[in-house]
Amino acid sequence: MKKIIIAIDGHAGCGKSTTAKLLAKKLNYIFIDSGAMYRAITLYLLQQNIDTEDTKEVINTLADVDISFSFDSETGNNDILLNKKSVSHEIRSMSVNQNVSAVSSIKEVRHFLVAKQKDIGAKKGIVMDGRDIGTVVFPDAELKIFMTASIEARAERRLAEIKNQDIEVNKEEVIKNLRERDHKDSTRRESPLRKAEDAIIFDTSSLTIDEQVDKAYLLALNVIDSLG
Repeated sequence: MKKIIIAIDGHAGCGKSTTAKLLAKKLNYIFIDSGAMYRAITLYLLQQNIDTEDTKEVINTLADVDISFSFDSETGNNDILLNKKSVSHEIRSMSVNQNVSAVSSIKEVRHFLVAKQKDIGAKKGIVMDGRDIGTVVFPDAELKIFMTASIEARAERRLAEIKNQDIEVNKEEVIKNLRERDHKDSTRRESPLRKAEDAIIFDTSSLTIDEQVDKAYLLALNVIDSLG
């Protein structure tokens, strides 16, 4: 069966990563969370006490950052490694949430990671989610999905994700953070968040994760079948 690239873009808190991960497992594809790569760099900067808005310092630090993935084909788990150490939980902290947009808006950071992402996708058979996958990283992806949802639905999902990590945070703070990220992601000069012209829109406000995955899975099968 022919393998394809599936690009899933959209706003924070829409369930992109969870849907992409489960879809990849169902298709026996490799899942790549591109946002986790930006989060890993952000985490490293915070660990080194580097100002995430100091563009020159951030760029100088890239040479010290090694990002890779540890993929378990049986479970579908894909741990992100920062300098060979798993940081899958640490990158979901509020401090990373509050700084990742500034880091991801830096042109050199995006070029650094886009090169890695393109290399990963060269053999196809991947599902990658992020903000610019269908527009910049893989503009020729066979299937592009753009996910969105109401701010309330997104806040509830992000709140549950954070609380599962035993981090204390209130809903108002999460909503404020999401609105700030939406603004920064959509207005940044380098690779802003936008829907690719040929992307299929998923409004996930009232969809369960299983419904999102099933919908994406059927779309993927139709595309694969159409390619022979």
